[in-house]
Amino acid sequence: MAEANKPLLIKRYASRRLYNTETSDYVTLEDIAVFIREGREVQIVDLKSGDDLTRQYLLQIIAEHESRGESVLPVDVLTDLVRSYTTQASSVVPQVLAASFEMLRQSQTQMMENMAKASPVASMPGLEAIQAQQAAFLKAMTGGLMGSSGPTPEMAEDAKGDDLDTIKKQLADLQAKLSAMTK
Repeated sequence: MAEANKPLLIKRYASRRLYNTETSDYVTLEDIAVFIREGREVQIVDLKSGDDLTRQYLLQIIAEHESRGESVLPVDVLTDLVRSYTTQASSVVPQVLAASFEMLRQSQTQMMENMAKASPVASMPGLEAIQAQQAAFLKAMTGGLMGSSGPTPEMAEDAKGDDLDTIKKQLADLQAKLSAMTK
């Protein structure tokens, strides 16, 4: 079995078909989305030029999900992202988004830890599967922006000291700053 921390290499042929180098078979965008949801890092490269096409294909996966009505991103966020490509704020937007997703990851991690400690839900069958699915989702949502697979032990310790209201306020502040920068 391949190393879990090593990205799955997908090669794009001239015919635009995508080839999984681990299993030696062709894959679809939906297959790649499944790998990511399962927590796997992927790297998609053009066979001929060697160019990294990962970002392009991740955006295509998001666009396909959005067009099927599986909307995750509100229209105002999409609008702000488009604006950020044409304004001076574009250099700050990736850092703001990364910080927002990091705070989201920390607050959800803390919430799940608190639920596991203090709630009868902790004994609910399947809770571990839900937690694993949540972790895979967060990793898929933030992997391209953050370049990390989760909070470090130090960040997890820091998150324990914060309460959920503080984290919500920080996220709201960051969102307000992002909106102000794109106007």
